Amino acid sequence: MKFTAFERSKQGTGASRRLRITGRTPCIVYGGSATPQLIEVDHNALWHALKVEAFHSSVLTMDLGGTESPVLLRDVQVHPFKQLILHVDFQRVDATTRLHMKVPLHFFGDENSQAIKAEGCIANHVISELNVLCLPGDLPEFIKVDLSGLKKGSSLHL
Repeated sequence: MKFTAFERSKQGTGASRRLRITGRTPCIVYGGSATPQLIEVDHNALWHALKVEAFHSSVLTMDLGGTESPVLLRDVQVHPFKQLILHVDFQRVDATTRLHMKVPLHFFGDENSQAIKAEGCIANHVISELNVLCLPGDLPEFIKVDLSGLKKGSSLHL
């Protein structure tokens, strides 16, 4: 996924509040060999992007002043009761460094499982995401889990 960011020069509570009033969200990009960089992103575009599962679990392309760089979403701070994103942290991605990420699990095939169809069993999903350590190029958007072969009383271990 791709998003557009703009550099910001002022930092601090007051500057961040003024930025939020104008419809922008203060963010920071850190990691790699470069120094941390203060950026701002359009709040509405960011709000809608955060609703997409892939925005949380894949390498993103950040367009900053015409240059594109790969980043990961690391932290989002949201207001307790308003629909307002307070701050976002992004981490720069190096193609040769392995990443720790949580990748969502997509379950399928439960409607074809004999235990669920005929015996009235229920599939209980204990986890919904899995910790993965891999290179950025190998990072999956999600992991598919096939439940069609499950029998009554059986379990699937990952």
